[in-house]
Amino acid sequence: MPAGDSDAEHLSLTPDQPLATTPLDALHRELGARMVPFAGYAMPVQYDLTGALAERCKGGVLAEHLHCRAQASLFDVSHMGQARLDGAAPAQALEALVPGDIAGLKPGRQRYTLLTNEAGGIIDDLMVANPGEDIFPGGGLFLVVNASRKEIDIAHLRAELRDAATVTPLDDRALLALQGPAAAAVMARLAPAAAALPFMGFAAVIVGGAACYVSRSGYTGEDGFEISVPAHQAEALARLLLDQPEVAPAGLGARDSLRLEAGLCLYGNDLDEVSTPVEAGLTWTIGKRRKMAWDFKGGLVIRDQLGNGATRLRVGLRPEGRAPARAGTTIVDAEGNDAGTVTSGGFSPTLNAPIAMGYVRRDLSADGSRVFLMVRGKPLPAAVVPMPFVPHRYIR
Repeated sequence: MPAGDSDAEHLSLTPDQPLATTPLDALHRELGARMVPFAGYAMPVQYDLTGALAERCKGGVLAEHLHCRAQASLFDVSHMGQARLDGAAPAQALEALVPGDIAGLKPGRQRYTLLTNEAGGIIDDLMVANPGEDIFPGGGLFLVVNASRKEIDIAHLRAELRDAATVTPLDDRALLALQGPAAAAVMARLAPAAAALPFMGFAAVIVGGAACYVSRSGYTGEDGFEISVPAHQAEALARLLLDQPEVAPAGLGARDSLRLEAGLCLYGNDLDEVSTPVEAGLTWTIGKRRKMAWDFKGGLVIRDQLGNGATRLRVGLRPEGRAPARAGTTIVDAEGNDAGTVTSGGFSPTLNAPIAMGYVRRDLSADGSRVFLMVRGKPLPAAVVPMPFVPHRYIR
C-alpha cells in the first residue's frame, strides 16, 4: 500500500472540523484502543486488550509490533483513500502523471507508483491495481492513496486528466490490512482464493460473506493482505478475522515501527512535494519503457538528476548507543557542518536498537559513512547502513 501518512499532518482541527471516524470506530473503543488524531481521523495508536485477545497479545506498541512479526496483526487503514479510474484508456491517461508502467499492468496485478509534479517532486505515493474486465467492466483501475493527501490527489487527477479519465472516490468502502507470517494461513481458511494470490496480486474475493477486493501487499515488510470491504460489512469482517487464533489488533504505533524497520517511506516525513524519486531512492518505480520518453510530470528533471546525481539521498542510519533520533533531528558531519535531516526514527523492537532514515549530502550517502545526529544538543555518532533494517518477508 502507499507508504502511509505522517501523524504530524492535519492534526490541528478547528471546532467546526470534528475528527472523522472509520467504520471500525466502535470496535476499536470496545477493544480498549487509545484513540489519537491522525490525518483528520480518530485512529487507534495502540490497544489495552483483555480476554482471549490479551492471551495472544497483551497490547501496547511493543507487543503489537512483535506479534505482527511472529503471527498476524489486523490494522484498520480505512482512512486511506480508495478510488476508481475509468475511461477509454485509463492506464495510458494515468501514465502522464506517474513514472510507473501502468499500461503494462496485467489484469489481477497491482503496482506501487508516484504522483509527481513538474519539478519532479512527489505529490503522493499510491497503489494502482488492474482488476480486469470481470471485476471492473470497461477496464478501470483501482487506486489507494494516502489519507492526508486524498483530497489533493483527487483534485490533481481530475484537473490533469480532464476528459481522458473519470475519478470516482469509493467512500463506501473500508480497508483492512492483515499482516504477518500467519496471515496466509488465516486467509487460506476464510478465502482460499486470496491465499493463492502472488505478491502484488489482486482479486475480487468473498471473505466472510462480504464481496472484497484483496491484494497481497502491505506496509510492514511481512507477507500479508489488504482487504477492501463494503463499509457496512467491515465490522463483521474484522470480528471474523480477530476470531482467528493467530490474529490480534494493532494500531498506528506498531504500524510505524514496522514500516521503519522495513525501510518504507512515510508521506509527509520521508516524502513530500520537494523530494524526488532519485533523492528518495525510489528510481525503481520508473518503468523501463517510461525511461524511453520520460513523458510524465517532472520526467526530464528526474532524468537529469538520475544522470548527474542528486545533491542529497535518503539513507538508513544506525545510531550508536540506545538513544533514538526522531524526525527533524539535524545530521552533521565530523566537522560539525550541516549534512542533512532525520525524517523518520525510533527504536526497533526486532533489533532492540535505535534506527532512523533521513536525507544526507551525497558525499556522505555511501554505506559505512560516519555522521553525527544532534540529539538533545549533543552529537550522537551514527553510521549510514543499507535498508531494510529487517529483511522483507514478502511471498515470492
